[in-house]
Amino acid sequence: MGRETMKMKKKIIFSVYIVIVLIVWLTDVGIEGREVSVVVKHEKPSSGFGFGFTKSFNSIYDTSRYGIFQLNNGLALTPQMGWNSWNFFACNITEDLIRETADALISTGLADLGYVYVNIDDCWSAASRNSEGQLVPDPNAFPSGIKALADYVHGKGLKLGIYSDAGAFTCQVRPGSLFHEIDDSQLFASWDVDYLKYDNCFNLGIDPKNRYPPMRDALNATGRTIFYSLCEWGVEDPALWARGVGNSWRTTDDINDTWASMTTIADLNNKWASYAGPGGWNDPDMLEVGNGGMTYLEYRAHFCIWALMKAPLLVGCDVRNMTAETFEILSNKEVIAVNQDSLGVQGRKVHVAGEENCLQVWAGPLSGNRLVVAFWNRCSRAATITAKWEALGLESSTSVSIRDLWQHKDLKENVVASFSAEVDSHDCHMYTFTPETAALSEI
Repeated sequence: MGRETMKMKKKIIFSVYIVIVLIVWLTDVGIEGREVSVVVKHEKPSSGFGFGFTKSFNSIYDTSRYGIFQLNNGLALTPQMGWNSWNFFACNITEDLIRETADALISTGLADLGYVYVNIDDCWSAASRNSEGQLVPDPNAFPSGIKALADYVHGKGLKLGIYSDAGAFTCQVRPGSLFHEIDDSQLFASWDVDYLKYDNCFNLGIDPKNRYPPMRDALNATGRTIFYSLCEWGVEDPALWARGVGNSWRTTDDINDTWASMTTIADLNNKWASYAGPGGWNDPDMLEVGNGGMTYLEYRAHFCIWALMKAPLLVGCDVRNMTAETFEILSNKEVIAVNQDSLGVQGRKVHVAGEENCLQVWAGPLSGNRLVVAFWNRCSRAATITAKWEALGLESSTSVSIRDLWQHKDLKENVVASFSAEVDSHDCHMYTFTPETAALSEI
């Protein structure tokens, strides 16, 4: 009897050991196409039951294609925030501009809100490599060098980003890093760079799935933790493969400062919502807020939807000379909090109505068993937009409290079945919905 007991104990111990090994292995490598939703993983109790959510909740906000920490460099737990030089300055950049921008991020308070990356885009380098085959900064624009600039930016408590290309040349025909990944990554690390935007021009027709991983490996081998931002333009659907390569990946072509471009890009990025999450984000390109091509309401909509989609919030205007309206948009703490929410589920379009589907409801789960809900009027005139609980994944009987993130006030309590609001043409209202039972559970 004692021998049989010992055999049984050994079997139990061995089974427990196997389970532990499997758990550790799955946690380390991430789970491709997992069945458990990211909402269930991050939140207890589960998203679908007990707090007024429907059984369809997880299918509406599907995250089954999200791969957890497959790059596993510890970065991008939330979407990156900061500034990039391209949208406003293009090639007209200097080290003085970068320093002044860093100063402005501090003096305006934007840095305190999370805008910490100061990213230099194309045109920082000289037209050719030096005699040793190394990249060198343009001596006229960056006479002090990138290391000195990084020291200045770091001295402000900020991070410095730089740009290169997974091709023979950058888009502005400066030297690219294709076949120079090891040397260039070591150079960037020696300069204490924190972020690399890696573009897609002059790529020699080589599959991006073969061009982008070598830089990932080279960056990781430097021993310096560097945010890796893939700018592949969505050509080969990077959401399908890039989460094991980079911390973010462009899903679209370049944005421009127009309503048509912004709305088109939002729709394209929406397609890939289920692939994003902590460690790797869909990137519909940088913000155009404040650059003058759209109205105040259109820029507000732009910022709303980018925040809801968990897109990188990279300011693209001249932060040294912002208007009050631009600053109001970019500094909305409650909208930023949606973007940086720890649950990390990309919101998406859940309901459309009106001519050419121009009356839209976008929504997504947030931590604390809440929802973010955006009413986006893409029609040419003001209209009423209605969100029915079914479209949001809520039981029709669920009682909800609603907060307006632009008015910064609680609007209503005990709302059931549906909610409506009048929205101006091209404007976007943004709310948080908190089911009353969820609120009570936290007391």
